[in-house]
Amino acid sequence: MTVRAAALPRLPSSGRTPVVGTVTRGTTNPNRLRRMDRWIAAVHGAELRRAEHPVTVDLGYGAAPWTAVELLHRLRSVAPRTHVVGVEIEPARVAAARPYEREGLVFRHGGFEVPVPGRPLLVRAANVLRQYDEAEVAAVWQRLCARLAPADPATGSRGGLLVEGTCDEIGRRHVWVALGPEGPRTVTFATRLGSLERPSDLAERLPKALIHRNVPGEPVHAFLRDFDRAWAAAAPYASYGARQRWIRAVRDLAAHWPVTDGPVRWRQGEVTVRWEALAPRG
Repeated sequence: MTVRAAALPRLPSSGRTPVVGTVTRGTTNPNRLRRMDRWIAAVHGAELRRAEHPVTVDLGYGAAPWTAVELLHRLRSVAPRTHVVGVEIEPARVAAARPYEREGLVFRHGGFEVPVPGRPLLVRAANVLRQYDEAEVAAVWQRLCARLAPADPATGSRGGLLVEGTCDEIGRRHVWVALGPEGPRTVTFATRLGSLERPSDLAERLPKALIHRNVPGEPVHAFLRDFDRAWAAAAPYASYGARQRWIRAVRDLAAHWPVTDGPVRWRQGEVTVRWEALAPRG
């Protein structure tokens, strides 16, 4: 990542490592992150199964622990040894979550320093950076990517995964960036197809690194424009349902944009594109 990182605030901490970050609103809802969790289980499950002690972090889970509890359940369905650590920067939220601890799930006070031993195989940061400035994103990404488990060519492991993005209040529309130890890899758009009028409706859920770049001359704006055109051209498929229209639109889009997934994921109302194609200019 070549973007110059802005300084991040440090909060007082009783431990040796300062807590890095600021307190956010903490709003959350049960089942809000189901689309992100489903995608993580599908694309990162093999890495979690390969590890002897796979640790994942739900960073900034909010005022209630629902998303961490759900993450444990969903990941253990594909990788039974997975352990989840919920990390929150507000001590009162950690105290409120402690009664929900169980085998495989604990809660810790902290921020972007990620206060867990070793290197986690997954860090999920949903709806956290939306309240930060765009200039601060690079520093957060760099810090979190440095905490991920490294790649291991001997085993074919690509290392840990950071999934950072934004969704609406009930999880119908979601856009996230996936990053490895080396930096950004892909951008995924996911939606409940029945709620969608056009693909560019997802623009309001772009992660902080992209949301202010949805303007003419920027790649993400061109992508959403082309997606809307493909969606309009696929209108005849609407008689077969929104899913078939989405699949056709993505298939046409893939002729011009580096789509990395296929019909199995498209059927879920998803499409994933290489980060380089949508990265901000300048």
